[in-house]
Amino acid sequence: MPIDNKYLLQANRGQTGSECDSFTVERYRQFAKYFPQGARHVLDVGGGTGRGGRELKRLLPQLSLTGLDCVPERVASMDTGVYDAKICAFADAIPLADQSVDVIVAGEFIEHVPGPKIEPTINEFFRVLRLKGHLLLTTPNPDYLRNRLQGLSVISDSAHVSQHYPKILKLRFLMAGFSKVQIKGSGKVSRFLGTCFPLKLYGSYLCVATKW
Repeated sequence: MPIDNKYLLQANRGQTGSECDSFTVERYRQFAKYFPQGARHVLDVGGGTGRGGRELKRLLPQLSLTGLDCVPERVASMDTGVYDAKICAFADAIPLADQSVDVIVAGEFIEHVPGPKIEPTINEFFRVLRLKGHLLLTTPNPDYLRNRLQGLSVISDSAHVSQHYPKILKLRFLMAGFSKVQIKGSGKVSRFLGTCFPLKLYGSYLCVATKW
């Protein structure tokens, strides 16, 4: 049965965590550390109202940012002084040319994508990235020790419609054509531990995938 985009729009409209999450800006600082040298054109997927984009632009003023979100009012709220272009669309059908961006950032995004749309979304990321471009994506960690001890899961959050185990998500990226896929710790715990301890200690994890 086809996925109802109207339902997905309403589900995403009801998810407001990124607008008040204290770690959102720090997440974009983490992303910036993995940008390839000379990167200029960046696609911010699921960018909300643009809190993360503002931080990227502050750190790297030379960037040309395109913001993408499926919620029209969030796209309208993106600062035109930060974003050179704004797109209201779902990420499985990105209205950009092939090989048109150097970096894609997608913070706490893919858990809001239902199962049948995950592979098309990853394939779109691969299509619009230039050769040697980087995909930087974070998602909640199903193996997070604290959640397991508390009897919780990623989809205990009603706004989450899928969950992604690190080894499986890495394999999905490799099958789409990406290479050099790295998995790093992320989330608030990374403030204290950095990114290289066992993943079960982190509430989220970061995938760094290269088109090469």
